[in-house]
This record gives sequence, C-alpha cells and structure tokens, in this order.
Amino acid sequence: MDSEDGAGVQTGKWTDNRVGAPGRFQTVVVGGGQAGLAIGYHLARLGLPFAILDANQRIGDSWRRRWDSLRVFTPARYDGLPGWPFPAPPRSFPTKEEVADYLEAYAGRFDLPVRTGVRVDRLTKEGNRYVVTAGDRRFEADNVVVASGVYQTPRVPAFASELDPSIVQMHSTEYRNPSQLRKGGVLVVGAGNSGAEIALEASRGHRTWLSGRDTGQEPTRPGSVPDRLLMPALWFIVTHVLTVRTPIGRKVERKFRDRGIPLAGGKRKDIAAAEIERVPRTAGVREGLPVLDDGRVLDVSNVIWCTGYMLDFRWIDLPVFDEDGRPVHDRGVVGSEPGLYFMGLVFLYSLSSALIGGAGRDAEYIAKHIAKREGDGRPANAAGRSSIMGGTR
Repeated sequence: MDSEDGAGVQTGKWTDNRVGAPGRFQTVVVGGGQAGLAIGYHLARLGLPFAILDANQRIGDSWRRRWDSLRVFTPARYDGLPGWPFPAPPRSFPTKEEVADYLEAYAGRFDLPVRTGVRVDRLTKEGNRYVVTAGDRRFEADNVVVASGVYQTPRVPAFASELDPSIVQMHSTEYRNPSQLRKGGVLVVGAGNSGAEIALEASRGHRTWLSGRDTGQEPTRPGSVPDRLLMPALWFIVTHVLTVRTPIGRKVERKFRDRGIPLAGGKRKDIAAAEIERVPRTAGVREGLPVLDDGRVLDVSNVIWCTGYMLDFRWIDLPVFDEDGRPVHDRGVVGSEPGLYFMGLVFLYSLSSALIGGAGRDAEYIAKHIAKREGDGRPANAAGRSSIMGGTR
C-alpha cells in the first residue's frame, strides 16, 4: 500500500509485504469467496480500510474446481451478494461457472482489494495486534475476519489407503465427470447432496452403490411449481426462524451436525429409478476391497469419497476453539479475542449463513461491530461509499 492515515494504518494501494517489513492494516480478511467479498462490501461501505487475502489464483476458483455439472440448489433470486443481485433469471439455478464468474465480477464491480495467490498459513497475536503470515509475507492488523468457509480439508477415512491400488479413488473435490472413472462398479461413499448427485451421474454408465445413512430430503424439487410457491416461505424460515437464537434453530443445528443436510436435487425416487443400490456405511477394507457395516464386501473399480470436509483451523494459533475444533463465537464475534471474527460457517447465525444469499446479513453485522470497535461508523459519508454504490471497472 502507498499511503497511511493519521493512525498509521495503510489505506492506499497494495504493496507486497515481506517478513521484516510488515504491512499494517486496520482489517485483514482471510478468504476471498462469497463470505470474504460480502464483508469487504460492507467494510468499504462504512469507509473502513481493509485487505482481502485469497489463496486461489483467481477469484471464484473454489467453485470452478468442483464437478462439471454442479448447479446451486437455490434460485438466482436468492444467490446475490449485498449491493448486486445475481445477474441471471430469478428462477434459474446458476451453474458453478456462473457463480465463479459472478464472484469475480462482484470484486471488480466494487473495486474490492483482493490479493489472490496469498495462502495464509498462520494467525497469531503480538501484543494487541494480530499477525497474519503467508509464507514470507507478514501482515499486522487490528482486526482479522476469517472467511475461509466450510470447504476446507477433505475428509477421507484412514482405511482408504488400504484399498487395492487398481481401484480408482478420489474425494468429491477431485471429481469432475465420469470420464475419470474406470470401467466397472462405482461406490459413492456419503449419501448427502454431493454423493447423491455424483452417484446419479456415475450410474449412467456404471453399476453404482450409494453408501451412508439417509439424510432426508427437502419437500419439493428445485424448480418445480410447488418449489416456486414455497421458496419465499422456506427462505424466510432458513434465514429468520432457523437461527441460533431460537429453540427450533438450535435443534436443527444439532440434527444437521449429526445427519447432514437433506437432499435437494437427487431425490430418493431418482436414486431408485437410476437403479442405484443404497447400502450401509462403508466401515473398512478387506483384501483391498471396501467392506460395509453389514459385512458385505463390494467388488468395485472406483470409490468416490463424498464424505465432506473437516474444519481445519490449525493455522490459527489462538485459544478460541472448543474440544471439537469449532470456533467459539457469538454471530461470528469472538468474545475472548477482541477484533477476531469468523464468517461463512454453517449456522454462524442461521441455516443460510453458509449460502451465498445468506452471507450479506452476517457480513453487515460483523462490519458494524468492527466499525464500533474502531469508533468509526460512517455509513452516510463513508470515504469508500461512492465506489461501492455504483462504480465499476
């Protein structure tokens, strides 16, 4: 950055900061996905200086790397970030590429200071300032917003390494399309939305088994007439009723932790019609082949692990986590470490918190908290307001 305000906090253009010559920022946002961009929008609208660090080489790459046929399960009407509705027909279901391009265009539209190719590997504290380290780069900040989201470290069981080397195996993060599969049977492990969608795709050319417990399913099919009629009410429920502040919201949160999110796209009858065999949990390996909970051994040529992700905050060297490794916070605000915030987590506040359309409300709440902490809430005459409200590049 090329200039500093009266408090010594940098506010101008970016420069590359190496260890020994730290960059000083009022706020550093770790992660340039939907959550990071949303908080960036609101920080800029309040005239607060900040920088966004993203590990990807291009904004939206975390979406581009997912399987080719992926579409979001919420209509475009509910997929916009603050300040700019998703640029697609309101009832359409955007592809992963459309989402990625929207995020990239969003950062450009509002001139958000995103630095790509910066993988943060440590967050600690020195005195009353946070220190963010990314390789040989070092950044000091009064506030840090961790917006790295829920898709962090792929979860694969330890016994996966015992499978016969001839079996093609991959996590859903590596799966793109059926051309990656060998001839022969496919075992999809994990019966949530990703597992159901990938199993349906694989079943068109392979005998397919879907392993794992039934997570339930949403009452309507995306895009159907009943879905269109019910969606406004459902969106209200997931954003305003199913929150950590309501008894039913806390109950649903516990249920989702235990069972996963109900199926939206791949319904039970679709799975049955595709002749996909539902089987119990995959429990281990016997003679190089996967073994189910009921003792059955499956002779397959492919295994796709749709087993989700682990929250991996080992890079944060601060005592802010519970025994399960989850950050302890209130609506993203970490009370034990003033100036530290989290965004993009499932049930950060509501069921919609991890969705694109739910990021804006959480971002606004946290941005206002930062403004109050800095004693600088200037929504009406903010320094960055003109570019945020209408500028493009």
